[in-house]
Amino acid sequence: RSEVFGCFGAPKGFGGRERPGPLAARSLLCVSPAVERLPGPSAPAGAVSSRAAVPWEGGSLLYLETYGCQMNLSDAEIAWAILQKNGYARTKELDEADVILLVTCSVREKAEQTIWNRLRQLKALKARRPRARVPLRIGILGCMAERLKEEILHREKLVDIVAGPDAYRDLPRLLAVAESGQRAANVLLSLDETYADILPVHTSAGGTTAFVSIMRGCDNMCSYCIVPFTRGRERSRPIASILQEVRLLSEQGVKEVTLLGQNVNSFRDTSEVQFQSAAAPALSRGFSTVYKAKPGGLRFAHLLDQVSRIDPEMRIRFTSPHPKDFPDEVLQLIQERHNICKQLHLPAQSGSTRVLEAMRRGYTREAYLELVQHVREAIPGVSLSSDFIAGFCGETEDDHQQTVSLLREVRYNVGFLFAYSMRQKTRAYHRLQDDVPADIKKRRLEELITVFREEAARANEALVGQSQLVLVEGPSKRSASELCGRNDGNVKVIFPDAETADAAGCEAAARARPGDYVLVKVTSATSQSLRGVLLCRTTLSRAAACC
Repeated sequence: RSEVFGCFGAPKGFGGRERPGPLAARSLLCVSPAVERLPGPSAPAGAVSSRAAVPWEGGSLLYLETYGCQMNLSDAEIAWAILQKNGYARTKELDEADVILLVTCSVREKAEQTIWNRLRQLKALKARRPRARVPLRIGILGCMAERLKEEILHREKLVDIVAGPDAYRDLPRLLAVAESGQRAANVLLSLDETYADILPVHTSAGGTTAFVSIMRGCDNMCSYCIVPFTRGRERSRPIASILQEVRLLSEQGVKEVTLLGQNVNSFRDTSEVQFQSAAAPALSRGFSTVYKAKPGGLRFAHLLDQVSRIDPEMRIRFTSPHPKDFPDEVLQLIQERHNICKQLHLPAQSGSTRVLEAMRRGYTREAYLELVQHVREAIPGVSLSSDFIAGFCGETEDDHQQTVSLLREVRYNVGFLFAYSMRQKTRAYHRLQDDVPADIKKRRLEELITVFREEAARANEALVGQSQLVLVEGPSKRSASELCGRNDGNVKVIFPDAETADAAGCEAAARARPGDYVLVKVTSATSQSLRGVLLCRTTLSRAAACC
């Protein structure tokens, strides 16, 4: 989870954030005589228990690779839970695998090109496979599968199965078809699939943090975004199933949960009849939508309230929100609850009102800045992150400079910045011209990254001398003698791996372990991280009581 993602046409890293939107359900696409036409996905009976160990008894070995945003990480866990229940075992060694599945991203052209290059490497691996072994099967899952559909099966004969984001229940059948020597695809987009009955097999390192998907799809239809056409319309999991998953994670010792959705704060659970007539919440002041407000259902504030009550020692985050959906009750809840992180993602995309209008973002620069001020007044000390696109259709040098000035004015702690990559099917593809030359996009992106880093460094330097509560994640990648973790604002903190006392004085001095909360006094800062000295081990509740 890097603090600044600055890529010229590069795919998003695992900390990336993007936004999907609406599409009617699509029919199943299966192509060529070698591809079996399958019915829609059928749900396996019963829920799949999280982290249930399935002994390997000679069944197929699965290797999973995940590209893109946190939703893809969550999707990989869902797919693995389904396949684990159907007798598959997982391997971390590519050469051992009988099945290789890539969970893919389609947000930028470069992201897809990365997958095509990887598929050619895997084709070579397939060709070298000893004949004594079962044939290697390769599958594409997720957004790229949904966008390209039959083209993936035709192109260079690299892939055996294709499954869209709403077809993971059908993976056992698709793989069975592939094992018979045929190719198969299911890219049906659903209007109601949330995988609510599937308890994902969470696989985060150390078991300290976990992602919990609360909704799928988005109805915003920003003009640049392909995800409306790969993830479908907004639909939310029932709150009861979300709470069940979070309780299970708490019992397993997970100390931080991130609630996930393409438009997470527009969550709306309509499964409870008594709440179906509730009024729609007001939008943030100065914000609008391209769709009619939907009344009824339990909203994000209710979910956040319930999740935060489960375990006072579990931190709660959420991503990715839309700035329009921050009613005061959500901000007040974040301010009041010690275990809801005082960190918000407010994706701006541009600092120019003219460009924002072309993007169909539903707000002006002035409305966005007013929201930032309101958030900072409601949640003192809040950490802010954002997304920005350099070189969108028709962006002038003046538009670009307005984005530069927004970066300086807001001073974000974390940023995700990319050059614009036009995608087919989007409104921009049909209505606008990708008229900013590649070299200018690159130069503008580099300028945005430079300004972001300067301002983030200033924001982090203001923390020098202060004590930060840090959730320990594990050893530092650069030094075995140091540990790293994240503070409440989601900034990386690095500190020595040394014995330290317990803040309550009830335990002997000991080294901090993943999942521990520690207090660290910050001694230096950069745009991407903080360094400090370890003060003591503590708890989330104890640290909140001392503040």
